[in-house]
Amino acid sequence: MKNQRPVNLEISTIKLPITAVVSILHRLSGVFLFAGVAVLLWLLDASLASEEHFVALQETLTSPIWQIVIWAVLAALAYHLVLGVRHLIMDCGVGESYKGGRLGAQIGLIVALILIVLAGVWVW
Repeated sequence: MKNQRPVNLEISTIKLPITAVVSILHRLSGVFLFAGVAVLLWLLDASLASEEHFVALQETLTSPIWQIVIWAVLAALAYHLVLGVRHLIMDCGVGESYKGGRLGAQIGLIVALILIVLAGVWVW
């Protein structure tokens, strides 16, 4: 007897729903935050070493590369925070349906993007 189930093993052709994309990005932002917090703690340690280190670090952080790093960490934090709150709301029983999940993902994505843009404005 031949199996009649469709098989699609090419991941690039699979269209993921917005809830899946948001969930995957939430996990990736958490991993990025783990590394980003290590960088921020290293910068904090360097700034507290001495007054000379603080002044040198202050001048270094004005470079565009470091501004992008700081913005990326803030962007990951904003995204992870907003979508984490979405998960907490869903744990309370709100938005557990397919339609509610999609709406929550869309709202969370919009709010996160607004916060990411505001973080970019603040950094630059």
